[in-house]
Amino acid sequence: MDRLPLPLEGITVVAVEQAVAAPFATRQLADLGARVVKVERVDGGDFARGYDTAARGLASHFVWCNHGKESIALDLKDPRGLDAVRRLVAEADVFVQNLAHGAAARLGLDAATLCAAHPRLIAVDISGYGASGPYADKRAYDMLVQCEAGLVSVTGTPGQPVKAGIPAADIAAAMYAFSGVLAALVRRGTTGRGGPVEVSMLEALTEWMGHPLHHSMHDGAPPARTGLAHAVIAPYDAYATADGGRVLLSVQNDREWRRLAEQVLGRPELGSDPEFATNAARVAHRERTDAQVARALATLTADQAQDLLEAAGIACARLRDVREVAEHPQLAARERWREVGSPAGPLRAPLPPITWPGGEPARSGDVPALGQHTEALLRAVGMTDGEIAALRRDGVAA
Repeated sequence: MDRLPLPLEGITVVAVEQAVAAPFATRQLADLGARVVKVERVDGGDFARGYDTAARGLASHFVWCNHGKESIALDLKDPRGLDAVRRLVAEADVFVQNLAHGAAARLGLDAATLCAAHPRLIAVDISGYGASGPYADKRAYDMLVQCEAGLVSVTGTPGQPVKAGIPAADIAAAMYAFSGVLAALVRRGTTGRGGPVEVSMLEALTEWMGHPLHHSMHDGAPPARTGLAHAVIAPYDAYATADGGRVLLSVQNDREWRRLAEQVLGRPELGSDPEFATNAARVAHRERTDAQVARALATLTADQAQDLLEAAGIACARLRDVREVAEHPQLAARERWREVGSPAGPLRAPLPPITWPGGEPARSGDVPALGQHTEALLRAVGMTDGEIAALRRDGVAA
């Protein structure tokens, strides 16, 4: 039987994008088979290219969010550069932008304008706070939005709120933009019309606030910051082991607590002790509960602790650093790594998490150099060699 093609094979996406939110969204589309044309500034390109040099001289953010795309470098302030983008959009299925508020509209590249001109086009506007309201003009960077959405207030220890270690607001917006495009493509398949899609970082991350948000709105009190511990379940925390590791375990019900007490702690009487027998009691006596668990695990290596917990049917995990994740045995066993090409040579990257059993594997495209595809793309929209040379000479294309 022939393998099924990737779901977005034949779909063309044009993106005037920068940083993380829009690039991560369009990278998901590229992984699923779409052709993604990334429009960059002529003077350095997407500013995420300059964040660091950790990936063999390339920026780690850029490598993460941009493999599998084609890069064209244009000056959109020049009418000729803007005309080239409009020609690309005229042949595209999807347009995505996350420019500063108002910038796309000034260029005529906002979703409403483009969809009016191209009824089948799906045009996505990604912003920090939305197109209207008192915050519409505010600069919106990931950590700022994490603060505004309350994520920082529920992350950290009782004495210290902290931001998430990944750009959660950017990722949330990216994934809603990604799913919004997929939904709009389904609708276009039945109606023949595309249409605008709007996503804001604040609204995306507010949705992800889930339990803490609803807890606060309906109970009146925000959940306490508890570090790695769970606010309403005990024991549910990371505990040090004899070899310097840390193992996190989670007891979800009183039956599991009795098994933990008997088979791991070596204290079966704790299973029926009124101070520990119920989750409410264990939370009320959290320090004493944690001390019992910590004392037992401190005599074991991390491997021994995990083996013992697994044998007792207690959910557990190793607290790994990022380098250890890159060598994770489960990811290795499932062959979840690949190499992607780049201007610096091959780079290791994880496979996209959506897999297609019986279908083509997710596309493993290269990380593009700035303007790597400029000439081919300009020629594809009808520009002559002389016109392209003039754009390069005048600094409108690179």
